[in-house]
This record gives sequence, C-alpha cells and structure tokens, in this order.
Amino acid sequence: MAEIGKDIEKAAALLSSGKLVAIPTETVYGLAGNALDEQAVLSIFKTKKRPSFDPLIVHLGDKAQLSDYVKEVPVELEELASKFWPGPLTLLLPKRGMIPDLVTSGLDTVGIRVPRHPLTRELLQSLDFPLAAPSANPFGYISPTSALHVQDQLGDKLPYILDGGTCEVGLESTIVGMEQGQVIIYRLGGIAVDRIESAVGKVLILPQSSSNPKSPGMLKSHYAPGIPMVLGNLDELMTKYRQKGIVFAVLSFNRSFPELPQELQFALSPAGDYDEAARNLFQGMRFLDRTKVEIILAEELPEIHLGKAINDRLRRASAK
Repeated sequence: MAEIGKDIEKAAALLSSGKLVAIPTETVYGLAGNALDEQAVLSIFKTKKRPSFDPLIVHLGDKAQLSDYVKEVPVELEELASKFWPGPLTLLLPKRGMIPDLVTSGLDTVGIRVPRHPLTRELLQSLDFPLAAPSANPFGYISPTSALHVQDQLGDKLPYILDGGTCEVGLESTIVGMEQGQVIIYRLGGIAVDRIESAVGKVLILPQSSSNPKSPGMLKSHYAPGIPMVLGNLDELMTKYRQKGIVFAVLSFNRSFPELPQELQFALSPAGDYDEAARNLFQGMRFLDRTKVEIILAEELPEIHLGKAINDRLRRASAK
C-alpha cells in the first residue's frame, strides 16, 4: 500500500523521477504526474484506467506561470483567473507545444488551474514543471476527498499519498472557456454559476457529452457508486421500492427518515447548507456504497448556489 504523509520534498522527488503521487486540493484528491513527461502522463491513464480521449487538467503553482503553457488568455477568462485563482476554477485555453497531446487528448486547448490547497501549492512551487492531475480514483467511480479514500482505491498502485486532510470544497473545479466570444461552462463545479456570471456576465452551460469530450469531466456517466443509483422524488421512490420488496438506501439533501436505519441513510446537510452538501456529496455516496442494499435512492437539490453542480454529479452518478 502507499505511504501516507506530509513530506513535500519526498513527493517532489518522486514526481521528478517520473512517478505518480496523490495530492490534496480544495476540490478532490488528484493523481498527479509531470504534465510535460509523456510516460508519466501515460501512467496516469493506465493507473486510473481512464480512456485516452478524456483530457487531463494541468495544475500550476501560480497564475504568473500561465503564459509559459498557453498562447493567449481572453480578457474575460483573465478576469476569472484574477478573481478565483487560486481556487476551484479551470480555464480551457489554447495550449503551447510543450504540453503533450496526450494530456489534451489531441485537442489544441488545455485545462489549467491554480489549486488553493496550501500543501499542494507549496509542492507545485517547488517543482520546475506543472502537474497533470485528474481525480485519484479508478475511472468512473466516486471521487476521493481524503487520503484514506485514495488508499482504499489506488493505494496498491502508488508510492506516496500527500495527506492534506479532508477536501474543503468536495466538488471538482468549474471548467470555463470561450467559443466565438461566448463564455462557456463546460463542467459545473466548485464555483457557483452566479459567481462566474457576476464577473463576466451571462454564460452558456454545455450539457455533458457521452464521448469525445471537449474538456475534462464532460462524460455523461461518471462519479458513480458500485450500487445502482436512482434519482427522483424520494417519497415516491421509497414507496415504489418498498412495494417491490427491494432493499434500498437513501441519499437526501437535508431530510431524516425515522423509519429507515441510520446506516441506510445519509443527509448531505441537515442544516440545508449548499457548501456543506457539496463537501459531503462524495463521502455520502461512499458511505451508502458500503451498505448491503440493492439500490441507492437520491434526490436533486434546488438549482441555486452549488445545487446545480451537485445535481450534475448526481445525474451522472445515476446515468448507468
């Protein structure tokens, strides 16, 4: 199993030698490798069993490094970088030639972000290369928000997990780019849409594609537990599956169900707080995925604040 620790120098030495290291960010834990080293990038795809047509996000230690890796930054995206970096924002920008095509799945754009987690920022600033780092989990499964989640899923495939505690945001970054003068959100995430729009005006939100995504994180079926998940009105769903005699667990926004055992229910935020719900989403899915039930029933949140991004993950988790 992987060693877990807080040794930045050890993590840097492993990454510099072409190895992979799991790193903490404010969103989720990432499976990191040298973004300029094709062999390291290939190891990321192999370790995650991620299809090569799904591009990776490149992580920088500082916004000042951006011009080293991209050709240009539109004014609107520069405004977003100034406002939200370091933080859970990824910008899709035209890449320079030193970024391998393997990172971008052959696209001429690359997703770039500056993460906010202090441990990973210190690590990035100690390296002379950026890190490609998708979520540190097998492809398609629930994203990890703690070092132990990574250990459970990929510990036998990694030498080291940099332990930065539990992720503060708990949802992947919001991915934003531009096409023909229009600001576009390619993936909903840790920055709510209204905050993006307060900086750059009205944006277009793209639906997820099922193949050949334009950016990381656009596949329709993703973030899924091993137990099938059904999304809908919980009261109706519970009645339906009770009548069928099917054993189920329940993932709700803020509700409690006295008739259900505590181990078969998880409320994302009993107080109805959207930030807390986002932080607990993947943890809740993992908790219920360990139960001995046939199906997980879940409900969507109101489409405000981070509710849109949480619903996006729930829809994709239930897409199977």
